[in-house]
Amino acid sequence: MEITENISTLGNMVLRNPKVAAELFPSAIAGYVLHQGDNNTLKIVSGHAVHYDWTYSNFGNPEFKTLYRRAYKGQWDAEDLAWDTKVDPYNPNVAIIPERLVPGFGEKFYPKDLRARQKIQHSAISFLLSQFLHGEQGALYIAGETVEASPWFDAKLYGSTQVVDEGRHVEVFARFLQQKLEKLYHVNDNLFVILRSITAGSDWDLKFLGMQIMIEGLALGAFGTLYKFTEEPLLKQLLKQVISDEARHVHYGVVALRDYFTKEISESKRREREDWAYEVAIMLRNRFHFLEIHEEFYGQSISRKDWLHLLDTSEMMTEFRQQLFTRMIPNLKAIGLLSDRIRPKYAQLGILKYEHERSADHLTAEDLMR
Repeated sequence: MEITENISTLGNMVLRNPKVAAELFPSAIAGYVLHQGDNNTLKIVSGHAVHYDWTYSNFGNPEFKTLYRRAYKGQWDAEDLAWDTKVDPYNPNVAIIPERLVPGFGEKFYPKDLRARQKIQHSAISFLLSQFLHGEQGALYIAGETVEASPWFDAKLYGSTQVVDEGRHVEVFARFLQQKLEKLYHVNDNLFVILRSITAGSDWDLKFLGMQIMIEGLALGAFGTLYKFTEEPLLKQLLKQVISDEARHVHYGVVALRDYFTKEISESKRREREDWAYEVAIMLRNRFHFLEIHEEFYGQSISRKDWLHLLDTSEMMTEFRQQLFTRMIPNLKAIGLLSDRIRPKYAQLGILKYEHERSADHLTAEDLMR
C-alpha cells in the first residue's frame, strides 16, 4: 500500500509540474522509495557554488544590516531555560498539547483507557517535536549554505547569526525530546525529500525559498500554534525564545527574495519557482498526516487509506494543518509567488484564506505569540 501511495504521489507531481517533478525526482526516490531518512546518519553532497567578493561592497538590501544588528541583541543562552522543570507527559493537569489535537481523538477506535490515551498523546507531541528538531537540523546546515551562496555581503553577515540561532534550536529541541519526553522519531519521508532537495541543489534562491520561506515559514505557524495551546511551562519558554529567532529568519527570506522574484528574473523562471513552492507546500501538508502514529497505535483498527481520508476530512485535523500555513502564504505573496495562475491551487488546499495576513517583514515576535 505504501509503495502504491508513493508512486501515486510521484505520478501526480509529474502530471501537475513535470519540470519540478524532474528536479525533485532524485530526492523523492531517496525518501519515498529507498527511505533513506530511516538511516541514523546520512551524507548529502551539496551542489551550490560559494560566492566570494573581494570588494566587500555589494551590501544588498539595507534591511540585512538592520536584521544583523537585531540578531546581535537577540542572542540567548540555552542554558538559561528552566531545565530543572519536571516534565511529565502523562500528567493530565499540565497538558503538553490538548487531547483534542491528538490524531484519532473522538473516533470509535480511540481508546477509552486513560493510560492508553496518554500514551498516544505522549507519542503525538514527541512526533511533532521530532519533526521540528529535524527541520531545525536542516536549517542549521542550509543556513550555512546560504551564507556561502548569497551574493550580498551584509546578507552573509546576517546569515552567520542564523547559523548560531539554528544550532541553539537543535540543542534545545533535542534536549527536550531526549531528557524530558524520552522519545524521538526519525525524520518524516516528506520532510526528508524537501531537505535533501534543498541541500543537494545548486541554486541559491531555491535554498532561500525552500528553507527561509517554506520550512521556516511553516515552523513559525506551527510554533505559534503550539505556544498558544501548550500548558507545559518549559516548552512554552523554549518556544517563546525560538519564535523570537524565527521571526528574523523568515523576515530575512522575504527581504532576500522579494526584489529578486518580482524584478530580476524572467516570468518563466518565476513560474518555475512558483510551481516548486506549491509542490513543497503539498509535501509539508502531507508531513502532518501522522502516518507514524497510525502505524504505532491504529494499524489494527483502521487501514492506512481510511486513516488518510479521516485526517483529510476531520474538521479538527484539517484546521490544525491549515493553521500551520498562516505565516507561509502571506510570505509567498510578498515575494511574488502567489499569482492568479497559482492561487486556485492553494484555494483547493484550503490555505489561500491566509493571504491577507501580514508577511514576516511586517511582524514582530510578539505578534506571532498573540
